[in-house]
Amino acid sequence: MQFGKALRGGRETVVAVERGLVYPLDLGRNPAVRTLADLLHAPDPVATARELLDTSVTADRLETTQFRSPVDQQEVWAAGVTYKRSKIAREEESVGAAQFYDKVYSAPRPELFLKATPARVVAPGSPVRVRTDATWSVPEPELALVISPAGTIVGYTIGNDMSSRDIEGENPLYLPQAKIYRGSCSVGPLVTPAALMPELPGVEIRLVIARGGSTAFEGSTTLAQMARTVESLAEWLFKENEFPHGALLLTGTGIVPPDDFTLKSGDDVIITIAGIGTLRNPVA
Repeated sequence: MQFGKALRGGRETVVAVERGLVYPLDLGRNPAVRTLADLLHAPDPVATARELLDTSVTADRLETTQFRSPVDQQEVWAAGVTYKRSKIAREEESVGAAQFYDKVYSAPRPELFLKATPARVVAPGSPVRVRTDATWSVPEPELALVISPAGTIVGYTIGNDMSSRDIEGENPLYLPQAKIYRGSCSVGPLVTPAALMPELPGVEIRLVIARGGSTAFEGSTTLAQMARTVESLAEWLFKENEFPHGALLLTGTGIVPPDDFTLKSGDDVIITIAGIGTLRNPVA
């Protein structure tokens, strides 16, 4: 069973997904569960969802459902340089600051930064953007952790951390402008509860960028290539910090297109993570 938010009759509804069918949940049955986040933060989300299944309506099919981002009031944060491939790419794009990327890759303390507020998160199927003042832009396909206010990883979803590599490469202090702008983050479509996720090291992440009816780039990696554990990243995020609504944390990318590749308007970014599903966004 997975969870998310979908449009039904023009209204955003919390849903459970099982065997290709999308079931609305009747949140009125449990006063402690008013949002998707409440469900995910419950002691047993799957058992709670079964109690809330609305059997009075017909389930929708997964492939015809319009999903929204599975974010309520949580901030979306991101971790950088957690894969060796990412470390090498950052060193190549920013020669003058290569030593800093090397140091953060092997340091106990990870690179963490705020990626998006809830209102800035792009829904699955909606357009992501490249900056008009950038010349080298790429998507970064990432496993996203769904973390409770207590700092516990309760689920996993898919994140697209859009990045302007030329801006960050010019000066690492430009990181916020390279990473945080309108249409730079998409998350979803579904959350897989932590207890139902496959063993993480073997989980594959795949990126396909379609352009004009053909594949412009494709690549894959596995979570075994991460230099840090997801538990460590969550622990660092919550160190000396509080998240009363919980948080989402993108865990870095191990898939980097070649240096001569940049996204173009009309491209289609397709990110698939085993055990979760596929996040798809056109480029505006």
